[in-house]
Amino acid sequence: MVYTKINEKDILIWLKENLSDERYLHSLGTAICAKDLAKKYGLNEEKAYTAGLLHDCAKCFTNEKLKEIIDKNLDIEQCEMLNYKTLHAPVSAYIAEKDFGVTDSEILSSIRWHTLGKIDMSDFEKIIFLADKIEPNTRDEKYRNEVLQILEQSNGLNLALLKCYKETIKSLAKRELKICYTTINIYNHLLDTKFVSDT
Repeated sequence: MVYTKINEKDILIWLKENLSDERYLHSLGTAICAKDLAKKYGLNEEKAYTAGLLHDCAKCFTNEKLKEIIDKNLDIEQCEMLNYKTLHAPVSAYIAEKDFGVTDSEILSSIRWHTLGKIDMSDFEKIIFLADKIEPNTRDEKYRNEVLQILEQSNGLNLALLKCYKETIKSLAKRELKICYTTINIYNHLLDTKFVSDT
C-alpha cells in the first residue's frame, strides 16, 4: 500500500532541497532503521519507512516559519514551545499530511511525537522515536550499539526509551535548556513500567 500521494523519488528530491546534507542523511538512516525495527517487532515495515523518511521534513524550517505554521494551523501545549528543538515535530506531521498526502493516523502520530514523545506510546510510535535516536548514518555508534543491546532484553522497547529519556534530560540540563514537564512525566512513567513487558 502506498502511504503518500507523491512517489519516493520526488519525496527524496524535496527532502534534498529542504534539508541540510546531514539532516537528509539522517532522514534516510532513520527510514532504514525504522523499517528494521518494524520487522523485528512484527509491525508494518513500509509504514515505518515512510514515517522515518518524513519525520524531520520540517526540521530545517526557520523558527519563525515553524511558529507561524503552529500559530495558524496547530493546537499544541505551551510546554512544547519552551524549546525550539521540538517545534519541528508537530509541523513535520502537518507537512506530511498537507504536502505529502499522508492520511495514515499511525504514521502521522509517530512523526508528531518523535521528539517529545508521550505517555503510553504505541509500539509503532516507540520504534520511530528510537530510530530517530539510533540510525546509523549520523548518530553516535557507541550509543546506537548500547540501545540495540537493550532492545534484545525482555521489555527492551521500554528500557530503550528510558535510556533515551535519561540521556535527553541530562543533555538539556547540561546545556541549561528548559525541560518540558511532559518529558519528566514520561520519564517517571517509564520508571514505573521498567519491569512491565512490551505489549
